[in-house]
Amino acid sequence: MSGAALGLEIVFVFFLALFLLHRYGDFKKQHRLVIIATLLAWYLCFLIVFILPLDVSTTIYNRCKLNVNSSPPESNGSYVTLAPSKQKCFKPWSYIPNGIMPIFWRVVYWTSQFLTWILLPFMQSYARSGGFSITGKIKTALIENAIYYGTYLLIFGAFLIYVAVNPNFNLQWNQLQTIGIAAANTWGLFLLVLLLGYGLVEIPRSHWNGAKRGYLLMKTYFKAAKLMTEKADAEENLEDIMEEVRKVNESIKYNHPLRKCVDTILKKCPTEYQERMGRNMDDYEDFDERQNSYPSEKSLVKLHKQVIYSVQRHRRTQVQWQILLEQAFYLEDVAKNETSASRQFVHTFQSQESENKIFQYFYTPTVEWYWECLLRPWFYRALAIVLATFSVIVVWSECTFFSTKPVLSLFAVFIQLAEKTYNYIYIEMACFLTIFFLSICVYSTVFRIRVFNYYYLASHHQTDAYSLLFSGMLFCRLTPPLCLNFLGLTHMDATISHKNTQPTAYTSIMGSMRVLSFIADGFYIYYPMLVVILCIATYFSLGTRCLNLLGFQQFMGDSEMTSDLIDEGKELIRREKRKRQRQEEGENRRREWKERYGNREDSTRNRAVHTDQKESSFSETSTNRPLSKYTRSNGRTERDRIELLQDAEPLDFNADSINDDPLESESGRYQPGGRYLSMSRSRIFDDV
Repeated sequence: MSGAALGLEIVFVFFLALFLLHRYGDFKKQHRLVIIATLLAWYLCFLIVFILPLDVSTTIYNRCKLNVNSSPPESNGSYVTLAPSKQKCFKPWSYIPNGIMPIFWRVVYWTSQFLTWILLPFMQSYARSGGFSITGKIKTALIENAIYYGTYLLIFGAFLIYVAVNPNFNLQWNQLQTIGIAAANTWGLFLLVLLLGYGLVEIPRSHWNGAKRGYLLMKTYFKAAKLMTEKADAEENLEDIMEEVRKVNESIKYNHPLRKCVDTILKKCPTEYQERMGRNMDDYEDFDERQNSYPSEKSLVKLHKQVIYSVQRHRRTQVQWQILLEQAFYLEDVAKNETSASRQFVHTFQSQESENKIFQYFYTPTVEWYWECLLRPWFYRALAIVLATFSVIVVWSECTFFSTKPVLSLFAVFIQLAEKTYNYIYIEMACFLTIFFLSICVYSTVFRIRVFNYYYLASHHQTDAYSLLFSGMLFCRLTPPLCLNFLGLTHMDATISHKNTQPTAYTSIMGSMRVLSFIADGFYIYYPMLVVILCIATYFSLGTRCLNLLGFQQFMGDSEMTSDLIDEGKELIRREKRKRQRQEEGENRRREWKERYGNREDSTRNRAVHTDQKESSFSETSTNRPLSKYTRSNGRTERDRIELLQDAEPLDFNADSINDDPLESESGRYQPGGRYLSMSRSRIFDDV
């Protein structure tokens, strides 16, 4: 079993990261380099979280071996017995041989740091650029990241000057490496505490509110009103951008040097706009530089960037609107079925996605009613209580983990009790649950936050490349300080425990933070205490109230604006529900008509074909008779048959002459007045 656990977790974490990326990204439309870079960033961060408990158990076993080897044997006359600790020391099932973990952590850590500080920012600017060539995009990305990289050099230079001026330190490569790691972890810890303080309160509260059906339905109505506003804004923005594209498309002809750039922009436009612009193109006209003023290449680059952004935003709002409608319809069905006497869940609309037959066999309407109407609220309440308990333990440990005598951190107490009995399975489970809960609080906040329209992780394959790369940057910056914070909570970090024991392989890669004492003894210990203030602010929704005062509408039960948006969203959902009901009723009527009269229509059609064949054969045998006598009657017969199948169009009383047969007027025959009846009946350019 040596190393088998490590291999299994490496494979499992890869498929977990791939599944999450498939949910948020779009493998078919987005660039492969964006997908690979984001997948690698997510994979490395998740891998650190899952592998760190194995590092802890292996370190405890190595400490046990050192204690056994260093403890002298006890002599009792002619007998020699070993120390009691040797009888308890045994190899864990997930033991990783010496030498593997340091190499593994070194590769994972420095790869993630290269991604977050160099590659991903460059790819982010590259993906957002509107250039038409690879060289142009690279140039734009380098210019945008010049200030970004300059800031890093400035921070690193400040730490370097501090160490150089201090006479107690001799600059060496290991110390320079430690300074860089300390600078990166300081930035990450600053953001980590902010996200952690929000997640520790919001995650238990969201599960508790999930048990309230009325609360969820009202919040869905509120989201519907806000999303409809965003959807209308996205449609209006897309129309404006497409109008600019249309003007550029009409001004730049086929032989213009910038025509290739215009064609690239047209490929990014929706299909209906491409067809509309293609019909209005006059490629036979040559361009003339002396008469017309044409847009420059910089303006086309800017327009290309706007097209990419507007199309992505329009597509995302459309998909999110359909998903929100399904959620609202389902919550309304739950509210209706709660008072059902039959105890069978009845849906207003059938699911548009095909469900698994095995799932349908076990998840019957009766089972669905018991789960949705009875069991699910209680399950969510119990889960919220468990999560709230974990949050209280985390807050207490964050405020007391620096105390070693006595040990006040509850996570450190649990690990030390298990270490005395060398229960490695309990140690790994306790470590995994602790770091997993911390990761959920931090990562879920990353998935929830939205920075206007520049950063937004939208599920169902609606996240753009910029947001995917930005999330990879955040994960790579937050995971190392998160793991260091976890090791500090459990007193596995020698800097916190002040014990001369063997450190974990992860801590040895980070280096000794004693090079910068004001960070190791000050910032890393006392800054996490701010999580208490952030939790209190989140509990009383201070951030939500501030955003509401600034004009960003947030869901607040005691706000008049919130109640107005709830009423507006309720009316929107009711309108969409009526529209879908009419569509389903029309489809049902057409299906019933086809099932009832389908065979009769087929027989009628066959009979009509047979009659036409007889008439054609009869007309061939009657060549000696005047053709006008039968041509008129046959045309009338055919037109009468058509008239039964479609409505005759209304007559235009402004015409010079009116024919009794409206179908004859469609033939466009010339009249004595010098006008065609088709033009006298209606003006052909009215609909243009």
